[in-house]
Amino acid sequence: MEAAVVDAGSKFLKAGPAIPDQAPSMIIPTQMKRMLEDGSAGDNNNSLAEDVTVDPIVRGFVRDWDAVEDLLNHVLYTGLGWEVGNEGQILFTDPLCTPKAVREQLVQLMFETFNITGFYASEQAVLSLYAVGRISGCTVDIGHGKIDIAPVIEGAVQHISSRRFEFGGADLTKLLAQELGKSNPLVNLSISDIEKLKEQYSCCAEDELTYEKIKQSCEIEQHTLPDGQVIRIGRERYTVGEALFQPSILGLEAHGIVEQLVRSISTVSSENHRQLLENTVLCGGTTSMTGFEDRFQKESGLCSSAIRPTLVKPPEYMPENLTLYSAWIGGAILAKVVFPQNQHVTKADYDETGPSVVHRKCF
Repeated sequence: MEAAVVDAGSKFLKAGPAIPDQAPSMIIPTQMKRMLEDGSAGDNNNSLAEDVTVDPIVRGFVRDWDAVEDLLNHVLYTGLGWEVGNEGQILFTDPLCTPKAVREQLVQLMFETFNITGFYASEQAVLSLYAVGRISGCTVDIGHGKIDIAPVIEGAVQHISSRRFEFGGADLTKLLAQELGKSNPLVNLSISDIEKLKEQYSCCAEDELTYEKIKQSCEIEQHTLPDGQVIRIGRERYTVGEALFQPSILGLEAHGIVEQLVRSISTVSSENHRQLLENTVLCGGTTSMTGFEDRFQKESGLCSSAIRPTLVKPPEYMPENLTLYSAWIGGAILAKVVFPQNQHVTKADYDETGPSVVHRKCF
């Protein structure tokens, strides 16, 4: 049985057997609905059931372990076809700055509840570089709940130079909701409507000057929602992308994404600057926004660094839309090495040392 690879993000969970040149076989929403019974027994003894939305993972980190257990139970036994009593090996991707206690709780859950035979975890930045055939470089990962910028040298994340920002695609969705609310005050929009509009329409202006012109005059499109309401969308679609290059739009006092990358790498020893900047990898769903890559490269030409960030193109044999699951692909590549070579945490290792073994064997 192939080892399973799981990349659990705030919005989507990617999972599948470790087959490196294929997309993950499962991509499902991480958010769950849980039925709650309020237990109220009236005269007719009816109890009311209610759907409650649960977010097991928030801004990259586990917030609800019971929900994570339910999610993994579905993924492994229903989705990947594992059998109780015949569980296999599993590799997890690990977000930047994951607390040690979270890693320990995950390895404990996997050995004690799911009875796995082997465990490994590796940092998402390292895995995203593996996916494009690199062991050194810098990843700019714009996820649903966070942005991670991580320089990696010879397969090791430079934690002192890494940067994590507590905003991401979810915050851009809220921004779009606010902007559309101003120009369409009578239209009632749900968050799922806004998400779909963001994916369909949001884009990046060529540069800041172009964005300023668009703000003054922009072609308005009309979009009919599933319920028949009509919404007008114009400059709002550009505001979403611009916020990544001008975070002040979100009310944040921070530099734009390219300048953050350059500043992050400037804190690494200077002999590595060129290698890191010239092997920049974009990942996370938001980076697939129309015009993002072109704008990123244009901003790179204007940045304060003597060496310009250069984007690595994925190899042609890799699946399309690699940016959406590059960490998962890298995990599938790594799983083909660590499990056959017995570099992983075994059940015996876990029984002997306990959950803390994960720090010695995996990081």
